[in-house]
Amino acid sequence: MSVSRGGSGSQPGTAAPGAAQASPGQAGPGQGGPAGVAEDGYRGPTACHAAGITYRQLDYWARTGLVEPSVRAAQGSGSQRLYSFRDILVLKVVKRLLDTGISLQQIRAAVQHLRDRGSEDLAQVTLMSDGVSVYECTSPDEVVDLLAGGQGVFGIALGRVWQEVAGELAELPTVREEDGLITASADELAARRVARRIG
Repeated sequence: MSVSRGGSGSQPGTAAPGAAQASPGQAGPGQGGPAGVAEDGYRGPTACHAAGITYRQLDYWARTGLVEPSVRAAQGSGSQRLYSFRDILVLKVVKRLLDTGISLQQIRAAVQHLRDRGSEDLAQVTLMSDGVSVYECTSPDEVVDLLAGGQGVFGIALGRVWQEVAGELAELPTVREEDGLITASADELAARRVARRIG
């Protein structure tokens, strides 16, 4: 299965366009930054909460290479994976594709396509599927063309998923990759927990 480009003039089954360079202006919370500067990441439980998946799914997908943490991989017993905003966006897309009955093999192809694509205009992409193939649409006209051709049964607007993930992560703790320390938002969370125990 390959991810196909939807819209007029495209043929079902044709490969989607090549990789795009990531745009720092469109990076999500905790993602991106100048080269050589450590990136903020999200621990496994935070990634699970934002993506709506179980820790068992997260662990399995990381071990099988479906969605691996891009900030920091696990490096033995006791180490923690750190996921970027984009990783969590992909986790949420995988969950939605699984919920609609798409096979894991097809999902792997779609995830690889999203990785190759970069994040330049990911928020403008809608993934459509007929239950067999996954199609990429980057404009409303492409969605209409795909539906008119009978190829789309359901769609996932990545811009909407992007907003959902950003909203979830806004209140959750991040971890600085270089030192493993939890950033200020987590300190606030710890203070609330202590206040609950005392009060």
